[in-house]
Amino acid sequence: MLLPHGTVFAIVDGEKFELYRNTGMESEPQLTALNAPALEATNYSAAANNHDKISRFQSGAPKDRLDKMEEAAHVTAVAQWLNGQVLDRQIDKLVVVADPKSLGQMRRHYHKELENVLMAEVSKNLAGRPPQEIIKVLHS
Repeated sequence: MLLPHGTVFAIVDGEKFELYRNTGMESEPQLTALNAPALEATNYSAAANNHDKISRFQSGAPKDRLDKMEEAAHVTAVAQWLNGQVLDRQIDKLVVVADPKSLGQMRRHYHKELENVLMAEVSKNLAGRPPQEIIKVLHS
């Protein structure tokens, strides 16, 4: 996968949100960490709707259900923040890397404009991994 200069990478899981920008060349990417905003996960309604569908098939302790709702609310907040950045023209090329569950939740909240700048989605959990490992996975 070619990674143009200036591409923003959102690395997401149910708890973490990391941002990088390719400051290198397309052929030799160099991921530079950006300050990710401290997002407040407040959209529990979307998480609750998703949770209701899940809970019919899974039983779990209330704490486990709350954790799942918090994770869904977190990734929803990330998607909404990314939407805002795209609409404000702060991001014009985006790659989203997230674990499969988080990626599925985020897709429900993508704005059409975000979909237009989305270069790729990678369904892997790479949160907390070094930038070189992220690049290696994207090139494989």
